[in-house]
Amino acid sequence: MKDEPKPNQSLSLRINIFFFSTFIIFCIIIVRLAILQFVEGPTLSEAEASRDTKNVPLASIRGTIFAKGGEKLAYSTPVQTLYFSLTAEYAQTATDKATGITARTPEAVAKADSLAARLAADFTKYGAKVPEDQVLTKAAILKAMDLDSKVYSGFMPRPVKRGLSNEEIAYFMENKDKYPTLTVSEEDERHYDPDTVAVQTVGYIKPFKKSKESLDIYLNIQAAMRNDADPGLAYRDDEFVGFDGLELQYQRELRGRNGYLSVAVNAKNMAEGIVEMVPPVKGNNLWTTIDKTIQMKTEQAILDQIEWVHSNPVQGKVHPDAKTGYAVAMEVDTGNVVAMASMEDYDTNLWTTGTMPADVWNELMLNYQNGAVTPHNSGRSGHNFSSTVFLGSVIKPLTVLIGLNEGFITTHTSYTDKGSTTFGRAGYETTVRNAGGHAYGYFETPAMAIEKSSNVFMIDEVGKKLYSKYGSEGVKVWDKYMREFGLGERPGSGLPGEHKGLINYFKEADTDNGGGGAQSALVYASFGQQGQYTVLQLAQYASTLANQGVRIKPQLVSKITDQTGNTVKTFGREVLNEVKFDKAYWREIIKGMNTSVTAFNDFPYDFARKTGTSQQQYFENKSSHLADNGVFIAFAPRDKPKLAVAVVIPEGGFGSNSAAPVARKIFDAYDWEYGLDGIPKKSLPQAESTADGTAADGAGTDQEQGD
Repeated sequence: MKDEPKPNQSLSLRINIFFFSTFIIFCIIIVRLAILQFVEGPTLSEAEASRDTKNVPLASIRGTIFAKGGEKLAYSTPVQTLYFSLTAEYAQTATDKATGITARTPEAVAKADSLAARLAADFTKYGAKVPEDQVLTKAAILKAMDLDSKVYSGFMPRPVKRGLSNEEIAYFMENKDKYPTLTVSEEDERHYDPDTVAVQTVGYIKPFKKSKESLDIYLNIQAAMRNDADPGLAYRDDEFVGFDGLELQYQRELRGRNGYLSVAVNAKNMAEGIVEMVPPVKGNNLWTTIDKTIQMKTEQAILDQIEWVHSNPVQGKVHPDAKTGYAVAMEVDTGNVVAMASMEDYDTNLWTTGTMPADVWNELMLNYQNGAVTPHNSGRSGHNFSSTVFLGSVIKPLTVLIGLNEGFITTHTSYTDKGSTTFGRAGYETTVRNAGGHAYGYFETPAMAIEKSSNVFMIDEVGKKLYSKYGSEGVKVWDKYMREFGLGERPGSGLPGEHKGLINYFKEADTDNGGGGAQSALVYASFGQQGQYTVLQLAQYASTLANQGVRIKPQLVSKITDQTGNTVKTFGREVLNEVKFDKAYWREIIKGMNTSVTAFNDFPYDFARKTGTSQQQYFENKSSHLADNGVFIAFAPRDKPKLAVAVVIPEGGFGSNSAAPVARKIFDAYDWEYGLDGIPKKSLPQAESTADGTAADGAGTDQEQGD
């Protein structure tokens, strides 16, 4: 009988077998890892890259901008666009060993030619009939496919045809399997009211690619796009975005939310197929406070009055250099702006193509920005005056209010106007006169000084006394009062480019830089020759006088609604600041706003008004001259103000003859639609109202003394 192995020998054998097996397994793993690392690694990396996806934005349908009555001022119509996604099979290239030239392979060329030929045939069969020169040919389709990626990145879909017919849409949707690289996407075309209603206020659009280079909002969006993983916030370069006016101010609300295509992309940045499609969300709608009827009558009134001053002499003089005009009508109690006109205007639809011919641009370059809120490139008069002119005598109610509040005068202060006054150091005095050199004689109260528009009263009783009380600090005191009434502050409408005005009295007070000193600044400021403001600022100023110190934010949008009509946000009366004065002071200055103006001779309401004629220097033939700018503010009715109006006609002559007639037509139009007394005149029998709420043309020929 053989000896059996000892137990410890059997255990040792099993252990040796286990360790040998483990060694073999580890060797296999190491070899496999080496193969993965050095042999299959590049292939796997390319495969991993080929599974990358990129998101391609799909633009949403832009929201509508409505007038107060529901008329569409800016709106979009949906159009369907056929897109081609470039895949490797259409762009495969090979390098010729003999020449070293890389070109698309014959197979790729043939495949693209075949697709283009089939599409051309489909468009002919299913598309709308078009003139022969507009037929989409095979060559045109190949160009649109951008097979060499000269226009679009490799993975970006290429628009082949915009504005598909219903038959084309149905055909391509039913044949997705036949055309896996084609997608149909809804886009929009922007349109503007052809009546050109408040076009500078509504604004216009431009492609994002152009806008992101010049506007901070789009520079910020572009930066956010690089850091935000949400593809719905991404913009396409060819997407149209707001560039001015309400279109820009409410860009985010109007735009909605972009959809996107998730496209599989390989290592060559080529689309391998569409992984997912998320549809865009339509933008919200804006309901403006602009009344189309009143707006149209305001615009026409300005154009009519400009033509009138060209051919009708006032004091023996016509005003052919009046080329532009501006007006704002603002409800006193709500702040709602029912009309905002900057004339001449233009057709905003010119922007919707994305390009602007040079000759067209040359025609509109001085009128495309809103002169009611900004002076920059906003129309120019014959001697290149902007829309911000010296406010002239319309400052006088506030000047008297300052004098009353500072204790320089009382509501019973009398004064004898001799037609001129002087200021400055003895022996170096400067003389200032009333307009036309008029001496108005005895004033029983300050209200009479406002009504007669006495320059010398404002100088003697307020301007010089401010300097006597405060010295050089008087300019800061004056500035504080101005800002409380919105003169030197942005009105708050939110419109792009809203201007603070040009504050000249600080410059005039600076003797180190050629100014005449603080006294000179206060003297000239007291009768309106040291501050230039926009017509929106003047309307807000008039509204603040009507509200007896309560400055209201101008509202241009009443509400925002979504595409189903649900209200997203509403806007109401918003107080910006309030300045408190004695009630007797308010009564005095409003009583003084009582100038006789021919254009309002038959106006059925007692109303407060102030005309102004500011003088502005220009040079011609190496000589200095002065031109008259027409300015007018008013609110009606006097005791229960409903509407405040401001009008400016640069180089239009006296405010009573150029600006006031425009204001009359605005008041009439508002009275017709809504009623200055709360009763719309259009609701009354014809015998009890005017035919259409429009005053007769023309301005009369009298001049307000002291404008």
